[in-house]
Amino acid sequence: MIGTGTIGLGWIALFAAAGMTVRVNSRRPDAERHVRAALGRYAATLPGGPRDPEELARRLLFEPDVARAVEGADVVQENAPEDLALKRDLFARAGAAAGPRALLLSSTSTLLPDDLGSAMDDPSRLLVAHPFNPPHIVPLVEVVAGERTDPAAVDETVAFYRSLGKAPTVLRRAVPGFVANRLQSALLRESIHLVREGVVSVAELDEIVTASIGPRWAAVGPFRAFHLGGGPGGLRHWFRHLGVGLERGWAGLGDPPVDEATVGTVLAQAEEAFGDRSYELLAADRDTVQNAVIAAVARARATEPDAVER
Repeated sequence: MIGTGTIGLGWIALFAAAGMTVRVNSRRPDAERHVRAALGRYAATLPGGPRDPEELARRLLFEPDVARAVEGADVVQENAPEDLALKRDLFARAGAAAGPRALLLSSTSTLLPDDLGSAMDDPSRLLVAHPFNPPHIVPLVEVVAGERTDPAAVDETVAFYRSLGKAPTVLRRAVPGFVANRLQSALLRESIHLVREGVVSVAELDEIVTASIGPRWAAVGPFRAFHLGGGPGGLRHWFRHLGVGLERGWAGLGDPPVDEATVGTVLAQAEEAFGDRSYELLAADRDTVQNAVIAAVARARATEPDAVER
């Protein structure tokens, strides 16, 4: 595990909970104290129920040297800051020191695998494996191969994450920002526009999402939702009768500047909405609710009649 930021900490908790030995590499001089403190928070909301943070900590080893950290590893999960030069150097060193069968996986949310591996002699085992935060809870992992990635490495990566209970999805081609973040960014842009224009407040917008498209998308994705919105005629009927105005609607969406005034408006309203609670309390509440939603959806799908086709 390279890096002990928010994403790295979530991966560490999940991998340790799965019974793996996790060798942690971090530039932080207080890495061990930092990780142990985080385990005390993350262990309470791991899928499948709370775990003993001390039990998880006993599976951790700390090694500040990258080459020694990756030596003999089956999987290297990189979580360094979004700095291409830094990540490129890390993968060049990790690729030279790790075994030839090690999977070299990056949690990057913006950088493409061919760029990450451009300084490597052999990038065939390098892939992007982008989680959605928090990675120890949210199932998605976007798996992105480069032009020189070995197809067998893709299959091994998918199998690895499935063994952890994740939902890995292989993108058919690399695209900046990948998929989940592009969708999230589109919604965030319109959210900022609506707040900036005074249509709703930050608190009201969050309430609207969690009371409408949030639970809808937890059950079905956007295409299936609109398929059902078309009635018995499905998506074809929807496009024919309601989709004709899509382009006009898109033209009316906002394109807000991220200037000082806009940021100031959002921050002031966010502070009013949830600034009275600490990050730790907000994260714990989010994680508890997300676990409950994921578990409820899984139970509902498990009890569906066999005759109902998904």
